[in-house]
Amino acid sequence: MAERRMFAKTIIDSDAFLDMSLSTQALYFHLSMRADDEGFVNNPKKIMRMIGASDDELKILVAKNFILVFESGVIVIKHWKIHNYIRKDRIQDTVYEEEKQNLTEKENGSYTLCQTSGNQVTEECQHRLGKVRLGKVRLGKVSVVGKADTPRTPKFIPPAIEEVTNYCIERKNQVDPEKFIDFYQSKGWLVGKTKMKDWKASVRTWEKGEDNGNKVAKHKPSVYGTEV
Repeated sequence: MAERRMFAKTIIDSDAFLDMSLSTQALYFHLSMRADDEGFVNNPKKIMRMIGASDDELKILVAKNFILVFESGVIVIKHWKIHNYIRKDRIQDTVYEEEKQNLTEKENGSYTLCQTSGNQVTEECQHRLGKVRLGKVRLGKVSVVGKADTPRTPKFIPPAIEEVTNYCIERKNQVDPEKFIDFYQSKGWLVGKTKMKDWKASVRTWEKGEDNGNKVAKHKPSVYGTEV
């Protein structure tokens, strides 16, 4: 595996990258430095502990699409091939073939997760990376993670306070992001008795002063910042 890594200014000079905190940017650089020759990292949590990074910083990198996460816990740097070019006679193939088979490569070289439409693999997915020949794959069995008969529901990742803040600013509402996060953390991110699936939908519900059909006033301060 190569000891040197490069970074494209088109990525690290983008507003999306520079808007992140310095600690989040540092986590991205550390993950990229320790990736294999195809951009895969199998120990992101260990790297986070080494540099003192928080879970929220990893979530921001996921939310902003700088890294892609697999159910196995392996991650891949989305813009790896924009950052790095390694000659074919020198590259050491990744050992994470199963994860690699669920990626496609865009024209600009960035990775994206393979998608399915019903039981049929989309045209884009038919050109996915990896050594599996589609002629030997039963298309009805292919999913986002390559195992289930149908696409699995994406795992819910609690939002970082920056994500909620930015969404509330975009919505021009008066929801208090900190109260929103504290409230659902205390409930284990449950809506009623069901695990939350879409935190943005919950923010929109808070705009109406309601939570899962019940008035918010019954169990917390008003989202407008006054006691009720």
